Amino acid sequence: MASFAAVALPTCEPNFGPQTVAAEIHGWISSAPMRALVAEYGGTLPSASVGDLLAWLDAFSDEHWDFRKHGNVERDQVKAPSFSPAQTDLIQAVATALRLVDAERPPRSAYDHLLVLGGLGRACLQRTEYAANLVRDNIVVVPEVSALGSFRPLTPAETALPSLAGGRYEVDAMDVGVRLGFGLEEPALSESSDGAVTHKSWQVRTYRAAGHPEVHVLAAPSSEPESRRANTPDTYEFWARRSSLRATDRILVVTSSIYVPFQHNDAIRMLAMRYGCGIDTVGFDPTQATIPMASGATGPDRYLQEIRSGILSMRRLHHALAGSLTA
Repeated sequence: MASFAAVALPTCEPNFGPQTVAAEIHGWISSAPMRALVAEYGGTLPSASVGDLLAWLDAFSDEHWDFRKHGNVERDQVKAPSFSPAQTDLIQAVATALRLVDAERPPRSAYDHLLVLGGLGRACLQRTEYAANLVRDNIVVVPEVSALGSFRPLTPAETALPSLAGGRYEVDAMDVGVRLGFGLEEPALSESSDGAVTHKSWQVRTYRAAGHPEVHVLAAPSSEPESRRANTPDTYEFWARRSSLRATDRILVVTSSIYVPFQHNDAIRMLAMRYGCGIDTVGFDPTQATIPMASGATGPDRYLQEIRSGILSMRRLHHALAGSLTA
């Protein structure tokens, strides 16, 4: 059975400085598990600068590991290819080493902000439940929690979940999740854009209850509303514009383990680089979730897709870092 040593993601402490990030990116993209995965698909990782190596991996992963581009579908709608047992074993080992598999306990006991990232309906419920458990069990102490979503329409498969019946958008799933997880009732404050829902629309609901941190549920507008809905960087940006971030702040991001690399890198780019704050990103623990993982949610095709997402997010981060150092 294949096995590799764990590979660190870029670190992000308060008063963030970019000096070591390029080397940390290089460590992840040139690691032994990455080289083994590239070799499995007939390639050889070149000796190149960080920027050139990221460009090479972008092209290589687009050819071999991007299964969403065929039909431009959501992650749960991808038709998975077949993998041999040996390939499945290798991909699992690579994904584990690259930090896409194991749930990790938050490395600190106190944060200034806890962000729960949106996703498919099931994940919205799982992540908000996990965040609520962290707070309830005093694993982390935090004054405010923000659930970040969008106006992505829910699919019939998502609304088939009993708790999401009648929901329309991802932000509705996040709202249900925080209400269930934190035992909340009606929001103390609701704000939203006017008119019909479009890619420009936004919404914020604020909950205040004795014994709980303040909880916000946000639907972010797209930064490119003419062509797409809001994505993860858009939700970071929208939340940050409504917050008073300081360079000394620590942020805990809760997502699914398979998305930790790309969403951590995007958080560094959108939050640490702009505001200086420190960021830790963890995946929820499926063993603590009352809603089970969906079938195929962690198949080999999903891991390959999200290794590619990690490469793309590191390329965006590296480009932003290069721009900041030359500005």
